[in-house]
Amino acid sequence: MNALSRTSPNGRTRLIVNADDFGLTDGVNQAILELNAAGALTSATLMATGTAFRSAVHAAFVQTSLDVGCHVVLVDGKPVLPHNRIPTLATASGFRPTLGAFVKALIRGQINASEIEAEASAQIARVQSSGLTVSHVDTHKHTHMFARVLRPLLAAAAALGVASIRNPFEPAWSLRATGTAAFARRMQVTLLRTQHRGFQRTVRRSGLLTTDGAVGVLATGTLDAATLRRLLQAMPPGTWELVCHPGYQDEALAGVQTRLRASREIERDALLAVLSPDNSSTVELIGFDMLES
Repeated sequence: MNALSRTSPNGRTRLIVNADDFGLTDGVNQAILELNAAGALTSATLMATGTAFRSAVHAAFVQTSLDVGCHVVLVDGKPVLPHNRIPTLATASGFRPTLGAFVKALIRGQINASEIEAEASAQIARVQSSGLTVSHVDTHKHTHMFARVLRPLLAAAAALGVASIRNPFEPAWSLRATGTAAFARRMQVTLLRTQHRGFQRTVRRSGLLTTDGAVGVLATGTLDAATLRRLLQAMPPGTWELVCHPGYQDEALAGVQTRLRASREIERDALLAVLSPDNSSTVELIGFDMLES
């Protein structure tokens, strides 16, 4: 277990329910805010270049119970910095469009680490300049599970005073409890777990905090109420993060590039049905701002 994660006192189970893609569209923002108001979601990571960034910032100021982090985008999106400042990371049309293309370039050493740090810093700083406190960072498509992204991301976060980072690796118990994922995705998530030990060492040296692992990565796109109940029933004591993508499937969502459309409403309904305070649960919901060393 990572020495810098915060395992619950007295053997309790603590869960951060974090929605990615805050700021993507107004419908995504609405679902996140409704779930937070209902007590079923504690945290969200904000996209600095999302089309609904400004409305997300305004809402987060009003709804102060929502813990806000920065969802750093390095693939399949637009950068904050001009492309001529980050020529190995982005072109005039934006970042590489697929995770596969990004990882291939990363492995070949074709992406400059200083450019990753600069762009990550710019995205975090944009969220901070809105007046919001950035409690943590994660990355779109979990690119920071790779050491060549993790190291510059940690440097950017530490320099800007961000205290926590997502542990993007799903534990074995959660993989076993997720029965609805496609075989190919299960193999991908399982294979990527080989990077976990290096991640722990690197985060420990950085001084940032993290959790004991991420739940729901394998279930992305298939997270319904039955799957969520199975995950909660299997969850051992510790501090975990549930990664989710709630939203509304509306005209704005149809206009952005994402594979998650109808599934966002299914996730919204599942979170509301299973995690609202009206439902009895031994799981304590917290935010990243409650992690301690």
